[in-house]
Amino acid sequence: MKPFTPLPLFQLSLYPPHLMFLNDVDLILLTVLSVSILTLTAYLISLHQAIKQLPKITTHSEGTFSEVELPKISVIIPAFNEEENIADCVQSVVSSTRLSAKQLDVWIVDDQSSDRTPEILQALNIQLADPRLNILTGKPRPTDQFWTGKNWACQQGAERANGDFLLFIDADVRLKPDAISAVVATAIAQQLDFLTSIPTIVCDSLVEWLVQPLMFINLTISLNSKVVKNPKTKTTYALGPFLLFRASTYNAVGMHRAVAGYPAEDVAFARRLKQSGFKLQHYLGANLASLRMYRNWSALWEGWTKILYVGAQRSVMLMLLLIWVMLLIYTIPWIGFVIAIAQVLKHPNLFHFAEMGLTGLAILLQYQVRRQGSRALGTSTKYWWLQSLGGLLIAVLAIASIIKVETGWGWTWRGRKLVSVK
Repeated sequence: MKPFTPLPLFQLSLYPPHLMFLNDVDLILLTVLSVSILTLTAYLISLHQAIKQLPKITTHSEGTFSEVELPKISVIIPAFNEEENIADCVQSVVSSTRLSAKQLDVWIVDDQSSDRTPEILQALNIQLADPRLNILTGKPRPTDQFWTGKNWACQQGAERANGDFLLFIDADVRLKPDAISAVVATAIAQQLDFLTSIPTIVCDSLVEWLVQPLMFINLTISLNSKVVKNPKTKTTYALGPFLLFRASTYNAVGMHRAVAGYPAEDVAFARRLKQSGFKLQHYLGANLASLRMYRNWSALWEGWTKILYVGAQRSVMLMLLLIWVMLLIYTIPWIGFVIAIAQVLKHPNLFHFAEMGLTGLAILLQYQVRRQGSRALGTSTKYWWLQSLGGLLIAVLAIASIIKVETGWGWTWRGRKLVSVK
């Protein structure tokens, strides 16, 4: 029989008596799962509060807004190589409202497209024969100022529009009935200078289901954060596909010319407005519009790496926090589940079964995050059990976004080179 060799004092201090039989894997897994569950709980509570506290706009038939004399409204749609989207987008706009040409004009700006967008627009103009519809061929970008993304197209549309309110939407947005009247009536009633909303999130491909619901759940929480709601801070966000401005406010902050070089012009606008003391509000707008941003992996990669880091105001700490939270919430519970199963199969004891229970709790909390988020975003929980990959993909996108913005390497949008604006 071997003589008993006591553990050194420093080792004894690391292991409480009731955990002396555990190995390093058990202790690491227990620690990480505990942190993951605490993070998931806090995240779920924050999401519940955001869904409860972020306002929603009720749409009715436009006759119910008769008590509000709606002013002239201009809808502006920038379009660069949007042959897949532009027809459905324009048709959704003109069919969503009965506002006359005296109350509504729609400006579609073809931003020097190289695909079939111009031909589709001309055919659509003839087919609809709608006096509210205006097709504008965009001019080449000025050489005296750097313009990035859709900013130059938006500027040209805004210069031609004469509405008292300007609604900027992207070509991948589909307006729902009464959305235009509802948002303008809300802006008037609430005396808002700027309004942005999160539409229904539409996914079709697997990679969209893996990334998009998670991104927009996180955005929902961010829009309701204390730092965003505090008028004394500079921090705020907006969602570029759906922006409503009071025209006088838009002109006061310099139009799109003031944010010409910003790829995340929506956030740049929101910050300018907040710092200038204008009144802005974020809404949950699943009943106002739907949005399908990126249809495949290449578009999703280019799109999110374009705006993630600049949308976070080039804060490395915020990006690292995003990476850490996404991994803790979505990826680690499933990794822990696999490890716990392996531990049970190797050494089936009470503690290892308890580990499985903890991973099950983490996965249940994760499902609740997705379930509540899906209700708010008007989508579903499809492929929720693959969210471990989604969290990992978002972490990769965040890292790539930092690298692209800081180095300029591969930082493009639909082949157009982007330039960093500090």
